[in-house]
Amino acid sequence: MRWEKLEIQTKNGEGLVGPPCSGPGKRWGHTCNSIGGGKFLYVFGGYGEDNCQTNKIHIFDTANRTWSEPVTNGEPPKPRDSHSCTTVEDYLFIFGGTDGSQPLKDLHIFDTSLNTWSSPCIRGEGPEAREGHSAALVGKRLFIFGGCGKSSSGSHEEYYDDLYILNTETFVWKRAVTSGTPPAKRNSHTCSSWKNKIIVIGGEDLDNFYLSDVHFLDTDTLIWGKVNTLGQLMPPRAGHTTVALGKNLFVFGGFSDEQNLYDDIYNLDFETGYWTKVMTTGDGPSARFSMAGDSLDPTNGGVLVFIGGCNKNLEALDDMYYLRTGILTEPERDERRVEKLSLRKQLKLKCQESTLTPVYDKALVKPETQNYAYQSVPATNFVQQRRQNIHLHEYQAPPGKSTFQAQVTTCLSDGFTIETVIDGKTLRGVLFSTKTGANDLLRKQNQVEVGGSNAQEDHNLNNSPISSMQEVLNDRQADGAPENSVLPDNQIQANTSSNVVVSDAAHLYEAPSDIKLSVAPDVAMEKNNTVLLPYSNSEDTASKTPAAAALVTSPPEQGMNKLELGSIVTIVW
Repeated sequence: MRWEKLEIQTKNGEGLVGPPCSGPGKRWGHTCNSIGGGKFLYVFGGYGEDNCQTNKIHIFDTANRTWSEPVTNGEPPKPRDSHSCTTVEDYLFIFGGTDGSQPLKDLHIFDTSLNTWSSPCIRGEGPEAREGHSAALVGKRLFIFGGCGKSSSGSHEEYYDDLYILNTETFVWKRAVTSGTPPAKRNSHTCSSWKNKIIVIGGEDLDNFYLSDVHFLDTDTLIWGKVNTLGQLMPPRAGHTTVALGKNLFVFGGFSDEQNLYDDIYNLDFETGYWTKVMTTGDGPSARFSMAGDSLDPTNGGVLVFIGGCNKNLEALDDMYYLRTGILTEPERDERRVEKLSLRKQLKLKCQESTLTPVYDKALVKPETQNYAYQSVPATNFVQQRRQNIHLHEYQAPPGKSTFQAQVTTCLSDGFTIETVIDGKTLRGVLFSTKTGANDLLRKQNQVEVGGSNAQEDHNLNNSPISSMQEVLNDRQADGAPENSVLPDNQIQANTSSNVVVSDAAHLYEAPSDIKLSVAPDVAMEKNNTVLLPYSNSEDTASKTPAAAALVTSPPEQGMNKLELGSIVTIVW
């Protein structure tokens, strides 16, 4: 990995570039946030060389490497340092900090598209005034943890280990009731997010001891866990900066018990709990604390940025550095946006992402097959039980076509059931066959590895009789489907040019028209929650009558024994 010191310039109101300068100037206790996929960096607040806090915003154009100070609208926050600033789409959510005499608990939002400040009307129980806390975003929820403030009498400092959640759409605070093994009270720590977890690293506790422990919170269950780390362990520290690139957490700088400042950088692989001291080349930053950092476009080379901070002489710094990690990560979906989309639009969005993100997650496997450093927490997503390595046949969709992938979960005498997850929703469907391809799959199951163990051992397939597709549909009807539930005629139509690509070469054939028609009265579904996926034999589509595979949204049935044969099908339409 290579350090690069940036020589930066400033841009005046007329757009002219001036001589090299320090941009926002010397400061510590500020924040730096990446906006627009790494096109711009927004630096806010901090304590400057004029020995006071600031509330100015500076913008760094990463393409032209120029600084500018925008003209803003609305009432800005009070000057502050040691606050948190979290990116939520094109907005910056700024909470807390200190004005130099009192800790703060106000929330301000900066709209980067309009350069406008606003103070939303907040409801619920919010955090006490604090500084040195941490913040992380998961979906539409903003998590605030720890920090320090003043006691009710104002006579001494008080450290916190509480957790608050802000809904960024409704602006309602909620104090979280958690379980498990929470972090001790602390400040000057960091908190990062990865998937549905937030991860707390290091900090200073109420006895002025410095920490290197790592805790995580499952934001679905609100259960805390502690990571048992291995490898080149990071020394205890506070005042450091952590920048996340997917599962890789890079920790730079900070200070220790002996008042020694660090200029090293450590990487924690959160999946394995393994610490590595990173060996770097190039001109890197000097030892410091209270600097700001973020990542540029994480899908394009994994560049980290660090700016400012405070040295051992308690002098503010103004230099700026890139760390080129060479790590590529997959883009995370915007959960706020996905929740507002219809099922059909979500499916289209998923298809557009299919070349980047498979329907299953290779990192989520059976707990006994992967050496996690932390105790696993129960999850509801069915892909957590999938195999770690499934070798898919690469398939390029024809122009104008869309694809998605699903997994065969049950083989029947006249077809198959399939299952997939699209944007957090479990979707099930059926594929029909006129030949006993299902029996072929059942015979193959003894050779299928699921999570490192034989599928027969995991699911007792020999004890499960092969049912017909009609029996499955009748069972679904008996479980509460409306008796007269039928599909509109316009939803029965299928495209004869569609086909199904099966990754393991199992035999799937087109269903005759009488089977196609029998689907309508037996599968209960609502129009807005149904996607019909046409299927036909790719060898001779013109002479066949296409059948419809209905992909139905429904919650997993309690106690349902899914036969995970593991075949991955790519459906094209």
